[in-house]
Amino acid sequence: MRPRISFQGAAGEVTGSRHLLESGATRVLLDCGLFQGGRETEQRNQASFPFYASFVNAVVLSHAHLDHSGRLPQLVAEGFSGPIYCTPATRELLGILLKDAALLQERDVEWENRRRRRSGRPLLEPLYDLDDVHRTLDLCRPLEYCQYQQIGSDLRLRFLDAGHILGAAIAELEIEHPDGRIQLVYSGDLGNPETLLMHHPEVPARADWVIMESTYGDRDHQPLGDTKEELAGILQRAHERQGNVLIPAFAVGRTQEVLYHLALLGREGRLPQQKVYLDSPMAIEVTGVYLGYLRLLDTSDLGALTANGRYTVPEALDFLTPTPTAEESIALNRIKGGAVIIAGSGMCEGGRIRHHLKHNLWQRNAELVIVGYQAEGTLGRTLVDGARQVHLLGEDIQVNAAISTLGGYSAHAGRSQLLAWARAIGGEPRFCLVHGESGARDALCNALREQPGRPVTCPERNEVVELVR
Repeated sequence: MRPRISFQGAAGEVTGSRHLLESGATRVLLDCGLFQGGRETEQRNQASFPFYASFVNAVVLSHAHLDHSGRLPQLVAEGFSGPIYCTPATRELLGILLKDAALLQERDVEWENRRRRRSGRPLLEPLYDLDDVHRTLDLCRPLEYCQYQQIGSDLRLRFLDAGHILGAAIAELEIEHPDGRIQLVYSGDLGNPETLLMHHPEVPARADWVIMESTYGDRDHQPLGDTKEELAGILQRAHERQGNVLIPAFAVGRTQEVLYHLALLGREGRLPQQKVYLDSPMAIEVTGVYLGYLRLLDTSDLGALTANGRYTVPEALDFLTPTPTAEESIALNRIKGGAVIIAGSGMCEGGRIRHHLKHNLWQRNAELVIVGYQAEGTLGRTLVDGARQVHLLGEDIQVNAAISTLGGYSAHAGRSQLLAWARAIGGEPRFCLVHGESGARDALCNALREQPGRPVTCPERNEVVELVR
């Protein structure tokens, strides 16, 4: 049997990345992510996997974001016991994200089961618990970039820097087959070369097949310098109107980029707010991991932040007030104006940001700053799409705050950057486009097809593709 890939998630959508590679007797999962979005989308996470978890030999994890990693403990709970290959920084972040996900699930299930008990309906179980998370973390086998690892008898793996978030990797897999060696590249999520702190995505020397993300296959991002100036304008406007600035926090990557720009503006005397609060225990912890892995970050960005050695990175963040406890978070709702509050979660689907939205969305002097992708069905997407009223924490809230979207912060490569990366790969690779909504994926597909000799397919969920040479 020829090697083959079955696309079981993030096929025609942006979340739920999971692709099963089968070669001979070896079965490897490329990522194992949560579906994210509205309730209907997330219900798909409740389904068992369409394979015996114990039959999977290994997992190759591109990075720690939950839409790529969030079902790993569920896989372990169902019987997987093989190695999970990832970079050391991804292993650090994974511990934070999966533990938080388990606690949130336990809380949400407990809340839902109270209702079910009253109505006599069957009770729910969380997808996994903290014991499953700890067993998952024990299975992680960290690999440095460019370090080779044999998987079974016919696969060899190495990671390249994807430039997306700390530790994110492109997976190169050499597949030994009687018909000849096949070079398979899995892009994971490719970084935006203009992004802060991360390096540019590395380009594989050659490939026969490329599984490639297409999140922004239909558009480019605003230049990052323009984004910084737009943020400065929002901060100044809020200061003059004595309103609060709310920034929904993507704890990994986006928060650290926003903090970087706030630090630069502070050094330039253009941060008028006296208080900037980081109101996300996860983002606080993740920022600590970033500080521990400064060696992986872009040295030119760090040099600008630390003013050529006159400051350390922690000193450059001395404007920041972390609020890890619930009591400190609640106290922020008594602030009448003039603060910047960065709070989880990034798509406004949970976490502390929802409470701050309840207290600020109806105020005409407030500012909501969206700095990341908002999936269909999320509260963040509803607000970006212009809703004038939302139902939030049991109340109907009028939307009077100004809402701004700063696209330059995206940690994903834009259309032009995706095309440049794909065209720089040597050989004559065939592309399978994943991790993109249909419009973005189709647009990237059409653009790639303009280059002769590089076939492109857009697999649907559960479609199987044979990796022929």
